[in-house]
Amino acid sequence: MSHSDALDIDAFDPGVRPQDDLFRHVNGPWLREATIAPDRATAGAFVTLVDEAEAVVRSIVETCRDSPADGDDEQRKIGDLYASFMDEERIEALGADPLADDLARVDDVRTVPAFARTLGHLERLGVSSVIGLYIAPDRGQPDRYVVNAVQSGLGLPDEAYYREEGFAEVRSAYAEHLRTMFALAGLDGDGEDAAAARAERVLDLETRIAAHHWDRVSCRDAQKTYNLLSLEQLQALVPSFDLTTWARAAQMPDAVLAEVVMAQPSFLEGLETLLTDDLLPSWRDWLRWNVVHAAAPYLSSAFVEANFAFYGRTLSGTDELRPRWKRGVGFVESAMGEAVGRLYVRSEYPETARARMDVLIADLVEAYRRSIGELTWMSEATKAEALAKLEAFTPKIGHPERFKDYSALETDPTDLVGNARRALAVAMDRELAKIGSPIDRDEWYMTPQTVNAYYNPTMNEIVFPAAILQPPFFHAEADDAVNYGAIGAVIGHEIGHGFDDQGSQYDGTGALRNWWTDDDRAAFERLTADLVAQYDVLSPEGADGQTVNGSLTIGENIGDLGGLGIAFKAFRIAQERDGADRGDGAGRRLGGLTPEQRFFLSWAQAWQGKVRPAETVRRLTVDPHSPPEFRCNQVVRNIDAFYEAFDVAEGDALWLAPGERVTIW
Repeated sequence: MSHSDALDIDAFDPGVRPQDDLFRHVNGPWLREATIAPDRATAGAFVTLVDEAEAVVRSIVETCRDSPADGDDEQRKIGDLYASFMDEERIEALGADPLADDLARVDDVRTVPAFARTLGHLERLGVSSVIGLYIAPDRGQPDRYVVNAVQSGLGLPDEAYYREEGFAEVRSAYAEHLRTMFALAGLDGDGEDAAAARAERVLDLETRIAAHHWDRVSCRDAQKTYNLLSLEQLQALVPSFDLTTWARAAQMPDAVLAEVVMAQPSFLEGLETLLTDDLLPSWRDWLRWNVVHAAAPYLSSAFVEANFAFYGRTLSGTDELRPRWKRGVGFVESAMGEAVGRLYVRSEYPETARARMDVLIADLVEAYRRSIGELTWMSEATKAEALAKLEAFTPKIGHPERFKDYSALETDPTDLVGNARRALAVAMDRELAKIGSPIDRDEWYMTPQTVNAYYNPTMNEIVFPAAILQPPFFHAEADDAVNYGAIGAVIGHEIGHGFDDQGSQYDGTGALRNWWTDDDRAAFERLTADLVAQYDVLSPEGADGQTVNGSLTIGENIGDLGGLGIAFKAFRIAQERDGADRGDGAGRRLGGLTPEQRFFLSWAQAWQGKVRPAETVRRLTVDPHSPPEFRCNQVVRNIDAFYEAFDVAEGDALWLAPGERVTIW
């Protein structure tokens, strides 16, 4: 790819000025003409890369099915998993039969202790519980692993769906979905009324559970959600639910629950009020529903289509179920993602990409270092701590040094539900084995073929899988302006999470520790409050007036703002290193654009995206990220370099008075 065509200038909209709407200047024609695939809720740059990675993975898994390498046990297992998913004839013939044993077990639940024991048994089969568990480094002592417990028990995306009037139609559709699934599972008794009654009981019970859930903003709070409890203290919050019985039924070693970080302790106190004999019929129906729901993607087409009708069409506005091969690829990746990744990187990750990313990351870190040193609102003492944290950042690029071992997984090309459950059990055992073991600093929480990136505060690491290191985010041959405006801003964003409203509460070792002076934290919170207010008033297309929740999205907004601002500084560092002058001489222009303009246009091109209205509303409720148009436009409104690059003046739509612009890092 030549330097000049890394930006598709011919696809820009000359009728929209970048000073008024950078997002639509760059993406306007695409937004008007692009269609969202019928099996998708979104379209855009991310989705295109996901599709490309998915096609590569399809080739890998089909090769493993049809001609695995001699003696390669992992390839055989990948092939078995895919073959079992693609065997539609067998799956249709089985119908609801795979549910029979679990539903019979639920029938025997006649006491609250029996409920706890059954829930534990189902935990190993991937059935949702009232308490979610995951294992991670202890935020208070990040050199050890600890179990984290979180509120759970809901079939809708969030507690708000059970109480807000705007979701009344979704609740009605959910009740009908529950009725349908009960009927398909043969739980309709003498007719539709039995299934409808079960559905009503489940919705009523989940509404009661939801009343004890913390909202999304509270759940983001790193301090409030860090409550390290002994098993005895945890049990005291919910005495009717025998945690030891539950854990042993789930085959968890006793050491697992010896200490637990409970994110929402009051949720357990609320759950206790619902664990009563008179509610047992409702709990049995809730268990039945969760058994059916967990297995639905692996059952006959009637279950799959009904599951999609609610979770795909109603909640996200998606028109069509994804083709079976795509769902099969997703199943294989969920079960053996790193085994697939090991094969993916052989052909899809050139070492030249790693070398250029190393330079980009070094420039971004240097830019943060300079920026922190120049901050006017932060004291020298806090700056020293911030710089120490920055120095301790660990970047991971492309793929893990060591891939996960799947030797414990047994696969059968004729047993889809069994494969799914065995894969979940192996993954669960791998996680449980972490308790009491040293921290594995080589572990990745995304596969190489994932189009994404992340920051992990307890490891103080930034991670960039191979699949995101492609256009429009990363061009191996493009000029620096394009790369620093796209992947540079992504790198800056992930580093920025270490300094956002929650990440900034962790130190360089990954410990949840206050390294700020009170005055500095107060100054930081004033800046973030201004940013919250900016986003609170924004309403995207298709949202019917619903606005962004600035408090829910503040962490990602800080990441976007800091990421782009610091990426621009890093771009300047690269120019200095390469001896580039800062004049606007014609020799520095490509496609008639200055490097500075190309930087911001590349940023806008990376956010190309459109979202179905139903999915837009769902995301505004539960997603900590702002809609694509604001991730582009609202960020540049706060960056002085954007004004200079495009001569943005008062009266232009993206103008924000200098005193209202927020710069944090």
